[in-house]
This record gives sequence, C-alpha cells and structure tokens, in this order.
Amino acid sequence: MILNWTPADWELDFSFIRASGPGGQNVNKVSSAVHLRFDIERSSLPPLIKQRLLALSDQRLNNEGVIVIKAQDSRSQEANRADAVARLIDLVQSVAHTPKARKATKPTWGSKQRRLEGKAQRSGIKAGRGRVQE
Repeated sequence: MILNWTPADWELDFSFIRASGPGGQNVNKVSSAVHLRFDIERSSLPPLIKQRLLALSDQRLNNEGVIVIKAQDSRSQEANRADAVARLIDLVQSVAHTPKARKATKPTWGSKQRRLEGKAQRSGIKAGRGRVQE
C-alpha cells in the first residue's frame, strides 16, 4: 500500500530545547533542537497503519502510543523542524509498505539429485580419512 500522507498541523506537537553537542556559544543560547510528538490514536491515519505503528518495537514510541522524534542536526530551528517531520513521514511510509507474501515451493528433481551427489562425494572424502588397513 502506497500512502501519500502528510501530517496536519494539529497532529504535530513541537517543543524546542537546547541541542547537545558541539556548536559553541550558539548551543548555550539558542533552543534549536526540536522534539516532535505525534499521537498515533488522535491522528488522521487509516486504522491499519495506526495498528502497525503501535505494534512497532521502536525506542521512539512510548507507552502512551506517542512517537517522539528529536532533531538537532542543524543550527536552524526551522531546518530541525523539517527534518523531524520528514523522519516521521519516513517512519509512517515504512509501516505502510506491505511485503509481498512468500509462496512455498518444492525443490526440483535435479536439485535433489545434485544435493545427494554432493553428499555422497563428501562422504567418500571423509571415509578416506580413516586409518589405513594393512
């Protein structure tokens, strides 16, 4: 299933915090890092996608069913906000993709024969390693 979904503004809850890591005085003064909170149950996603998101074993998903994404790569608040939204969309897209079901097949007659010939050859090699009878 291909899902062309972008979250509405009311679905996203942004909070701005000071970023960790290098950046000098800018890190100490400016709250440029973004925490994006996305409540799965309140969202406008289809029920199947909500169910798959809640079933994820992802550290970004907390016990209340809220996805929390932290973006702090850029010195710009807007760039971090856009990065967080893009990562949320990627997460939802990854869940929306349904893998193709695998059909079980039987080995062919030829593959069975090749396997048995290989086993017989290996058996002969190992049998030849034994003690020599005089």
